[in-house]
Amino acid sequence: MLPIAVDAMGGDKAPGEIVAGARQAADSGLAVVLVGPEGLADRGDLQLIVASEVVEMDEDPANAIRRKKDSTLVRAAEAVRDGKASAMISAGNTGATMAAALLRMGRIKGVNRPAIATAIPVPGFVPTVLLDSGANAEVQPDWLVQFALMGSVYATHRFGVTNPRVGLLSIGEEPGKGDSLRKEAFPLLEAAPGINFIGNVEGRDIMTDGVDVVVTDGFTGNVVLKTLEGCLRSIVGALFAAFSSDPVYQAHADGLMPALLPLYTTLDPETYGGAILLGVDGVCIISHGSTSAKAMVNAISVAQEMVDGGMVDEIRRAIAANT
Repeated sequence: MLPIAVDAMGGDKAPGEIVAGARQAADSGLAVVLVGPEGLADRGDLQLIVASEVVEMDEDPANAIRRKKDSTLVRAAEAVRDGKASAMISAGNTGATMAAALLRMGRIKGVNRPAIATAIPVPGFVPTVLLDSGANAEVQPDWLVQFALMGSVYATHRFGVTNPRVGLLSIGEEPGKGDSLRKEAFPLLEAAPGINFIGNVEGRDIMTDGVDVVVTDGFTGNVVLKTLEGCLRSIVGALFAAFSSDPVYQAHADGLMPALLPLYTTLDPETYGGAILLGVDGVCIISHGSTSAKAMVNAISVAQEMVDGGMVDEIRRAIAANT
């Protein structure tokens, strides 16, 4: 079994939390190889692909990947390309991770642009897949059709959703609502084979059981994602602050905790391990910059699931059938 290449130097808590998560994943039976500098601390007996450079969070993605050819991101992507690893994961510079995957692993034939797919939690139900959540600030209508195809495959492989319902994010449910992009994409999605298109959806629908895959441009998708993250963080923080504001409330809160903890787990981004870059010729997981050991374990687990399920080949077939 090919190992999953983990960028040991990516993220705010690298390398400590990243290495710890990689070791925990390896202890559970997953094959992992770290990519980092020679002498990387605390890696135990984990295999190491040596890389002498690191792409920093504030660097220009494309320039950094072209200039730092011995960076951990480049070496991780090359390991997948060369058949030395089955997938790559990084919690570092998102744009640079995308650039490394695209330039070294390449695109699936027929894919216009890769897209970032993010799992949005829906309490009591499977998550909604949102894409694009940041790879392409501006898109063309036919790209949204490809996003819908790739998102549908991912929803099936990741969450077991049969015939995923696809919605186009707009400012109203009616077919004529939205800007020119939405109006042009709507009939294309309606006519596309292999897509269970249910029409326009609004922002309020994303965290409901009314849709499985939501497609939009990367600018809008990223704003939606960051807004939801901020709202959830604020709500959870306010809830715990209210519980601790009075000893009387604290006693009731203790009784409610067994019911609230599963909900907290559902809403916690670390549960999902990160987003996935769909459309590149390999599995690439983009983890949150604040990824902890727990989140890294989950990211590695997701990557292995997508490899074992043959998700990339399934996307390749879906794109070919729609071309």
